[in-house]
Amino acid sequence: MRIATWNVNSIRTRVGRVVDWLERADVDVLAMQEIKCKPEQFPHAAFEAAGYDVAVHGLNQWNGVALASRLPITEVETEFPGMPGFLKGAEGPDLPREARALGATIDDVRVWSLYVPNGRALDDPHYAYKLDWLAALRTATEGWLRADPELPLALTGDFNIAPFDADMGDPSFAPGRSTHVSEPERAAFRAFEDAGLTDVVRPLVPEGFTFWDYQQLRFPRNEGMRIDFVLGSAAFADRVAGAEIHRDERKGDGPSDHVPVLVELMNEGDDDDRPMIF
Repeated sequence: MRIATWNVNSIRTRVGRVVDWLERADVDVLAMQEIKCKPEQFPHAAFEAAGYDVAVHGLNQWNGVALASRLPITEVETEFPGMPGFLKGAEGPDLPREARALGATIDDVRVWSLYVPNGRALDDPHYAYKLDWLAALRTATEGWLRADPELPLALTGDFNIAPFDADMGDPSFAPGRSTHVSEPERAAFRAFEDAGLTDVVRPLVPEGFTFWDYQQLRFPRNEGMRIDFVLGSAAFADRVAGAEIHRDERKGDGPSDHVPVLVELMNEGDDDDRPMIF
């Protein structure tokens, strides 16, 4: 099974590019972020014509997540336990939840498409929301794996965190002064390892960015960030046979500012002749 994640930055704008890439890359499952539309506005027909079923969670022209799959999509959820909400200028436990999470079971794999809050600035309420959101996701992850330690679980998506200095090539972001590279954010990312997850792409693709801002010639200068990830449970990581960052999808006309990140899984029972990477 070939599973990918891609912040598409408006699916209605880029549906042609996305579907064309799905077919060229022979992708079975695509987790999308920033679809920026409601379910009834999603371009279902283009995906269905290519052989994909789609699950969509979008509330307005902001955020939004989706899953496209050539295999049946079951057990769909649009929130994880404890997921906080956000409303600018408001506080409390009952704030509206944004369209940032979509989970489903595909074959025997539990896949989540996640669009982690940006944080905006270190003194912005959105930053505290981001950390709360990540903490709740980690707690939910611990619960899922405690209930089923053999669950092939993948948290995929745009985490809006560059975990290591080498993951940040944009000179406008500086540790101690910017989101994405602050120590609390990086600690929140590392906490998923304690919860039982592994970045399954980095051992196979140790270098490379997944996002380049449209401004200041960031892509031609390769001043990007590595902020899109596939974090897998042990049962998921054990089946990873390959991984790729599709940098060329940032080229051409009308690209997203992110590129796809893809992993290939062996089916259960396949012979494992891979080199040891974990």
